[in-house]
Amino acid sequence: MSEEVVDKARKLVRTVLAMYSPEPEFSDDVFELLIEAILSQNTTARNAERAFRNLTSKFKLVPNYLARASVEEVAEAVKPAGMQYIRARNIVELSKVVVERFGGRLDFIKDLPTDVARKLLMELPGVGKKTADIVLLFYAKRPVMPVDTHIARICRRLGVSDGSYEQTRRILEEAIGGDYLLMARAHLALIEFGREICRARDPQCSNCPLLTLCPYARARASEDYRQCS
Repeated sequence: MSEEVVDKARKLVRTVLAMYSPEPEFSDDVFELLIEAILSQNTTARNAERAFRNLTSKFKLVPNYLARASVEEVAEAVKPAGMQYIRARNIVELSKVVVERFGGRLDFIKDLPTDVARKLLMELPGVGKKTADIVLLFYAKRPVMPVDTHIARICRRLGVSDGSYEQTRRILEEAIGGDYLLMARAHLALIEFGREICRARDPQCSNCPLLTLCPYARARASEDYRQCS
C-alpha cells in the first residue's frame, strides 16, 4: 500500500474522530459478544438489539444451555433481526461446537496470537471475518479493524481502498496503528459517519469535510451538474 493512501486514511480517521466522540464498550463475555455479532449481521442496529433483548429474555446466553435449545424457539426469539432460522441454526450449532470442542468456554481466545485466534473463530458456525474481528477488538482488545458495509463504502468512495474486506482492514490498521482503544473509537466513528454523511443512498456530500479529497463526490457533483444543465 502506498504512503499516499495510508495518509488519506489517516486524514479520514482524524476527521471522523473530530466529528464524533464514541466511547467503546468492551465485553468480558466472549460468547455473548459472538451472539450479538451474529444477530447484527445484515440487519439494522435497532433490529439486532430487539432480537438480542428477546433472546436474553427467553434463554440463558451460555453454550451449555443454548446447545440444547430448539431451533424453532430460538428463531422465534430472534425474528426481529430477520433471517431468523439461519441465525437460530447458527446460534444453536455454535453453542454445540463450543461445548463439544472447547468444554463450553472460549475465554482462552484472548491468550492466542491474533492470526491463530481469527482462524479459530472463523471455523465456528455463523462466524465470518467481521464477526471474528469484532471479538478480537471488543473482547481480546487487539488493534484490528472490523469492516462493515459503512466502512467499506466510505473507503471505496474516498479512494482509500477498493472496498474489499481485507484491503480495507489492512489499510485502516496501518493508518491507526497498535492502539486498540483508538481502533475501537475509529471503528464506531466511521460507522456513524457512514450512517449520517456517507450514506448508501442520498450521501450528504455537500456537508462532508472530506469533500475535496473524495473522487466519488467530485464525480457525483459532475453528474449532478450534467443532469441539471
